[in-house]
Amino acid sequence: MTMSATNRPVSRDGLLLVSRILISLLFVTFGWGKLGGYDATTGYFAQLGVPLPAFATAAAICMELIVGAALIFGLWTRPLAIVLALYTIVTALVGHHFWTLAGADRFESSINFYKNISIVAGLLLLYVSGPGRYSIDGRFSAR
Repeated sequence: MTMSATNRPVSRDGLLLVSRILISLLFVTFGWGKLGGYDATTGYFAQLGVPLPAFATAAAICMELIVGAALIFGLWTRPLAIVLALYTIVTALVGHHFWTLAGADRFESSINFYKNISIVAGLLLLYVSGPGRYSIDGRFSAR
């Protein structure tokens, strides 16, 4: 336990819980949107040139909803953080290829690309730090 600037204890485990929720919220939210808009997502993936867009949509939904929810609960946190980091790199390369665009489209796509890279950094930090005590992993490793 560390001390905050106001000399109140700050729980490392509490911050890890909040971090897991915040980083996973993005995935769960967009995974839910893809599930509700399955046909639109499949069409968008086809437009991007993603191979097997219907399968890619199903895979994206599973990654974002299931893996995102597992991270919120701290289930298999370290391996799933790596899996989601790899998924996020792939989505950055496939969905935000700013280097092929020009003007405002290039600018917007570059922002999203580098946001994905920052999310990867957060997932790698989660891998290094682990889920903390307030997690399913922490519950079972304490025994």
